[in-house]
Amino acid sequence: MSIKRAQEFDFDIVKEITHTTITEIYPHYYSNGAVAFFLNHHNDENIKNDISSQNVFLCYDLEQNVVGTVTIKRNEICRLFVLPKYQGNGYGKELLEYAEISIAKHYDEIILDASLSAKSIYLKRGYKEIEYHAIKTGNNDYLCYDIMKKRI
Repeated sequence: MSIKRAQEFDFDIVKEITHTTITEIYPHYYSNGAVAFFLNHHNDENIKNDISSQNVFLCYDLEQNVVGTVTIKRNEICRLFVLPKYQGNGYGKELLEYAEISIAKHYDEIILDASLSAKSIYLKRGYKEIEYHAIKTGNNDYLCYDIMKKRI
């Protein structure tokens, strides 16, 4: 397993990982309006901007298949996704540890927005809830999530 910084030519794979994970996993936790909100939030422009800012990283398995991605902005972990067919193999943990170590070099705390599907993972790793948000999305649905923090 290895983690490398994404390049501009990696845009399609970052988008595929992000949108495939949202489309396949999030409907088990969120309404259609909330899923559409996530897809719109992780749009082409946002992904391209993060890649060009050198904030995006890709995780490769031993056969050099790209299995996941994470975006690191200052002391914030964003867009951590592992393709559904590779979940449960430790790739998410590796991406999270990579992000934590990278952030710890310059900051004393880590911030992230926790989706319902990932919240329990972050709690087990020592993150604490600091804020709760509910955003009204399409179809009068709500997207609920927590902002979490971990002191290093």
